[in-house]
Amino acid sequence: MTAGAGRDEPGDYELRVGRHLDDHWAEWFGDLTLTREPDGTTTLRGHVVDQAALHGILIKIRDLGMVLISVRAIEASGAGNVAPPEAGGA
Repeated sequence: MTAGAGRDEPGDYELRVGRHLDDHWAEWFGDLTLTREPDGTTTLRGHVVDQAALHGILIKIRDLGMVLISVRAIEASGAGNVAPPEAGGA
């Protein structure tokens, strides 16, 4: 599991919402990086200090009336995924 995932510790997260957000919303989301994707969604990536802060981000997304597509813990570099599932035999 990525550091912080599933615990009340700092971790890096990627959240995807179902519409493009203009640059002026970046300040509202603090240190998260906003990336407008070609498919019309926006990806927010960055460091989150604890679960309370993550819930705060989710509340902002809700308050904007956006559709939350996904939330996942990522490697600190931002390029990785959640740790792969353990191999199940074979």
